[in-house]
Amino acid sequence: MKAIIIGILSALFFSVTFILNRSMELDGGSWAWSASLRFMFMLPLLLIIVGYQRNVKPVIQHILKKPGPWLLWSFVGFGLFYAPLTFATIYGPGWLVAATFQLTIVAGSFLVPVLNKHTKQRIPVQSVLISFIILSGVLLMQLEHASVVPLTSVLLCVLPLLISAIAYPLGNRKMMQHVNGELNTFQRILGMTIMSMPFWLLVSIYGFLSHGLPEVTQITQTFIVAIFSGVIATALFFYATELVRNDNEKLAGVEATQSGEVVFALFGEMLLLHAALPSIMSFVGIFLVIIGMILHSLVTVIGNRKKHQIIKQAQL
Repeated sequence: MKAIIIGILSALFFSVTFILNRSMELDGGSWAWSASLRFMFMLPLLLIIVGYQRNVKPVIQHILKKPGPWLLWSFVGFGLFYAPLTFATIYGPGWLVAATFQLTIVAGSFLVPVLNKHTKQRIPVQSVLISFIILSGVLLMQLEHASVVPLTSVLLCVLPLLISAIAYPLGNRKMMQHVNGELNTFQRILGMTIMSMPFWLLVSIYGFLSHGLPEVTQITQTFIVAIFSGVIATALFFYATELVRNDNEKLAGVEATQSGEVVFALFGEMLLLHAALPSIMSFVGIFLVIIGMILHSLVTVIGNRKKHQIIKQAQL
């Protein structure tokens, strides 16, 4: 339950990404600057946090030992996750982007056998079934908006988010396997931020060539995103997954808490961007998302109780 609660908190902070990215898009800001500036701001913030704990040196040493996996999975976990997600805000409101991104829940569950070839672990069926309840709610929330959006816009919103939804859990889990508990959460985020920087420099160059320098308002908003989503939300989520990294059922449950981003982003856009009140169908979708999250928590609790009972019986 601790990991589940931390996961929900991370979803709250992460929803700031969807709200402010949409705000910057409506103000005419470039998606490339919205994406790259977030990580450029994150780097000094993380250096201060990890440096205060005097833990920067082990990160550099770990990277230099095997830079290949760091470069690859940082590009996947941060680059292929956030650049497509930010690009998608051009073609859909923040809550719709957040809703579509929940495909990461199912993606995370289906990645289990791929990422655990040596132990031959199976796909956690219960988690996948509950994830489909969440996704049915997500689909309901999209119907109202999707009915008035051209097919091209739908594809340009959904396809990048498919890449993002797979890249996030893939990069996160592969990096956890590579680090193997040798670095803490903030150290791992710092290492991934450092090693994804070449990609963000290329994205920023594209942003400059296509849109020029960013406006002051975009710089300010990306700084807020960097703190709330890049540092706080990412740290909370990575810490939650770290707590349950050896249990696929619980790991899928933690990843499912990110569906809360849809609810938080929806109401955040209503309050801050004066978005229209959702239809009854959308509220039914929100209800299904919440039910799915509760079911994931219950599965986790019941699973824990059964394990404790088995251990006690074995001891007797």
